[in-house]
Amino acid sequence: MAHDREVVQEILDKALADGRTSLSAPEAKLVADAYGIPTPGEALATSGDEAATFSSEIGFPVVLKIVSPDILHKTDAGGVVVGVDSEDAAREAYDRILANAKAYQADADITGVQVQKMLVTGGDVQEVIVGAVTDPAFGKVVAFGLGGVLVEVLKDITFRLAPTTHDEAMSMVNGIGAAEILNGVRGAQAVDKEALTGIITGLSDLVNDFPQFSEVDLNPVLAGPDGATAVDVRIIVDREGGQEPVRFTQDEILASMNRIMKPKAIAVIGASNEDGKIGNSVMKNLINGGYRGSIFPINPKSDTVLDLPAYKSITDVPDDVDVAVFAVPAKFVAGALEQCGEKGVAGAILIPSGFAETGDQELQDEVVAVARKHGVRILGPNIYGYYYTPENLCATFCTPYDVKGSVALSSQSGGIGMAILGFSRSSKMGVSSIVGVGNKADIDEDDLLTFFESDDNTQLIAMHLEDLKDGRSFAEVASRVSQKKPVIVLKAGRTDMGARAASSHTGALAGNDKVYDDILKQSGVIRAPGLGHLLEFARGVPKLPTPKGENVLIITGAGGSGVLLSDAVVDNGMTLMDMPEDLAAKFDEYIPPFGASGNPVDITGGEPPSTYRNTIALGLEDDRIHSLILGYWHTIVTPPMVFAKLVAEVVEEYRAKGIEKPVVASLSGDVEVEEASTYLYERGVVAYPYNTELPVDVLGAKYRWARNAGTLGN
Repeated sequence: MAHDREVVQEILDKALADGRTSLSAPEAKLVADAYGIPTPGEALATSGDEAATFSSEIGFPVVLKIVSPDILHKTDAGGVVVGVDSEDAAREAYDRILANAKAYQADADITGVQVQKMLVTGGDVQEVIVGAVTDPAFGKVVAFGLGGVLVEVLKDITFRLAPTTHDEAMSMVNGIGAAEILNGVRGAQAVDKEALTGIITGLSDLVNDFPQFSEVDLNPVLAGPDGATAVDVRIIVDREGGQEPVRFTQDEILASMNRIMKPKAIAVIGASNEDGKIGNSVMKNLINGGYRGSIFPINPKSDTVLDLPAYKSITDVPDDVDVAVFAVPAKFVAGALEQCGEKGVAGAILIPSGFAETGDQELQDEVVAVARKHGVRILGPNIYGYYYTPENLCATFCTPYDVKGSVALSSQSGGIGMAILGFSRSSKMGVSSIVGVGNKADIDEDDLLTFFESDDNTQLIAMHLEDLKDGRSFAEVASRVSQKKPVIVLKAGRTDMGARAASSHTGALAGNDKVYDDILKQSGVIRAPGLGHLLEFARGVPKLPTPKGENVLIITGAGGSGVLLSDAVVDNGMTLMDMPEDLAAKFDEYIPPFGASGNPVDITGGEPPSTYRNTIALGLEDDRIHSLILGYWHTIVTPPMVFAKLVAEVVEEYRAKGIEKPVVASLSGDVEVEEASTYLYERGVVAYPYNTELPVDVLGAKYRWARNAGTLGN
């Protein structure tokens, strides 16, 4: 619907001119009206007699509320009286509210008392909250959840980026834990969800059009079968709310990132002949790693470094230079970066620490300003460097790495980066790239996503991050990239350290991780709960073919494993297939009488290899089954490697027929199951020893990506 922006602009301009940080209740109502947000009938009384007259005209019962720019939390100040049912009661309530307000804050500027129609709650009417807040990472986000007293107790609330579409708003209404209450329980009628989505999208448009509204609370919103009404509207104003971070276009990002990731020439500023120096380690890794481009050591005190001609300054290098790797103390970076700018370098890889991470934000800002002036993109500072295996590029002081693959990984932490490297080598996963981002003074995750999206050598992107510098940009890029390639994120700092200081319920409830969780999900990102899962998802998801449907079948030789595997399927939001009678009869032909042909299919322990082979083949053959989970129990009758080889053979047999389904396996038994699991993994069956959750978690990650990308069933 059309919104009256002129009315809102006039109200905002007046509030800013007055130096206020909030709108009055009457102003907030006018703003709500301008954006199609229903509110109750009301009037502003400045005397007890006016309160009585307005109450009678509006119709009893009414609610009286203090109106003061200095009192935001009205209830705390004794500034709210409900259930006023007569003119005398209105006069008494008016006087009581003013007395309470003066006692609460003697110098408070009191505009008057708002008289508002009291709406009936209970029965078919439910209290919800709709709000908006300015998140430090994501900017404007909207919120929806249960309202009233429940909002603080249950914290059942969900978030989306603003502006929010109708479908996204409806997903919020249906996405809270207590959504069933809104559908009507114990004889109550369902609330008007379209009315709620209209309020959510109206509020979303409001804060998108007027970013100076830093927090908006509609709490409670009373929703019933015939509509929804915002009973209380609170709007916080921030003059600086409209500031946007510096952003580069996709073409600008690719122009720089292609030169950084595929450089023809690299200079090492601070290159050294001395073992143990970072500049020496970087040089050795570039040379010994097989990098095929030109390497230019920069060292004003040496003529050669590791038998290569050295230059006193990068400006002395006779050829063009794409990348400069910095291995000098922080205090020398800005000056050397000026010279890089003069040289036309595309990327500066800042390994040194001693910037914002140690409290020296000023030095980091100075370096960024120099880079911006010359159009140089910065990776870091405070990083281990980066690897790009298709170019044999190892621009780091850490251990070299040359196991090539299709997974790109990044980390904000050096220690996590080395864990990524070690796991990649140990598991033979292979990577296209490992990148440290450190302080993210400039290049961050959305720059990397933009490059890896277009990189034919990369098929999956996995990222460890502690924060997002520009979460909105990341969400926009991730939404696009995740349609093509899985994006997996490990967001550190999941625990609730307490709500930040806020002037609204929405602000207090916008705990950092909840916003991250909802918006990463909105963006199609697969969120890993821990480092192990990040790495296993990165390793396993590309191994699995995309499922053609939701039906998951478990075949197990151990009943206990079957129960745990079933729990893991449900925990991952997947569907355990309802076993059709005809298919159960087919399974019965292969399993013993004391087995079970339900789901899980329990073939029981002690069965020979043929039982495993036949049941797995049937699971692959029947097109109603879309994914298989295998639970193996170690017996001498069917030893681990016998099981592994028969599974690999039957899976390959059906692949040759054009039948490709995700198959994961959990192997329980003695130490031989470790070798068997490795054997299976190398042949495209994601398998783990001693673990019933992890194989299902990897399958669940594949399903989440396929649903988001729209490839499920294709």
